[in-house]
Amino acid sequence: MAEQPEKESLMSLVKKGNTSSAVAMIGNAVLAICKGGAFLVSGSGAMFASAMHSLADAVNQGFVFVGSVLSEKKPTPRFPTGFGRVINIFCMIAVIVVTIMAYETIHEGIHLLQHPVAHTGGVWINIAVLVLNILIDGAILIKAMKEILKEARAPQAKGFALMPAAFKNVGRAAPPTRLVFYEDIVAVLGALFALISVVVIALTNFALLDGMVTTLIGLLMIAVAFRVGYDNMIGLIGVAAPKDIEDKVSQTILADEQVADIQMMRIIQEGRYYHVEGLIELHKGLTLADADDIKFRVQQQLMTNPDIADASISIIEDDGIHSWGNKQADVLK
Repeated sequence: MAEQPEKESLMSLVKKGNTSSAVAMIGNAVLAICKGGAFLVSGSGAMFASAMHSLADAVNQGFVFVGSVLSEKKPTPRFPTGFGRVINIFCMIAVIVVTIMAYETIHEGIHLLQHPVAHTGGVWINIAVLVLNILIDGAILIKAMKEILKEARAPQAKGFALMPAAFKNVGRAAPPTRLVFYEDIVAVLGALFALISVVVIALTNFALLDGMVTTLIGLLMIAVAFRVGYDNMIGLIGVAAPKDIEDKVSQTILADEQVADIQMMRIIQEGRYYHVEGLIELHKGLTLADADDIKFRVQQQLMTNPDIADASISIIEDDGIHSWGNKQADVLK
């Protein structure tokens, strides 16, 4: 088993990479090029801000996709717990990129507020690019929301129910999918704001709106950086699994007829996978051989869950005290 990771091919790891981040990387790279060209033609500050946002997203998703590939590597003798938290490191790099881009965007917005630039033409180019932006980022956002529900093993939703369902389950999705979700919400909103700015300035010559929208987009990017940074910070520290995951694991363990109770259980979320450690109580009178068989049976049953990376179960004899039931009652109180 220790030599298995060495046989992993690069292509096999790439296929396991996060598809949402790969699609978002390609889409945002195309948008950044289109927006950059539109900015050079029109001089629109809102278009500059939107181009910077798309560039930041493309770079981020490239980092994140590489991180998602590396995080799928199997444990090695040197790294026995695996590489699940590598994705959190790459997401933190993405946060730094977003923060830098946000600073540049806000700086440009303040400059435009102090020195407004009048409409210089190219309005139809800007409108066409921003409509393309909304369509592409909107499609990426929809895909990310569907991926959230898939990774969270939540019921599928359609239409207007998709967004609330995604927000409800986003905490259980993989870090790359969460990053795509948050960034593309801002991307779609930023494109809408920029589109409004371009149209209003073309019709009214209210040049201050350009700086206002540019600054607003930068502030939204800061909000994304803070949210993603916080999520990945606790991911690096090691965060407990959600309550419903704990319930499912405990139900699986207690479903074995020879298991009397769960004295202790700890489930750590690492990336989109879970590590289970538990101390279970078995009914009295079992032989050592039978007890070992039950322990391995419980571990194998837990490992049938594709979201569980490993399960380490210890066994003791039933002490007659319902430890897990009391724990659940305390939680409810």
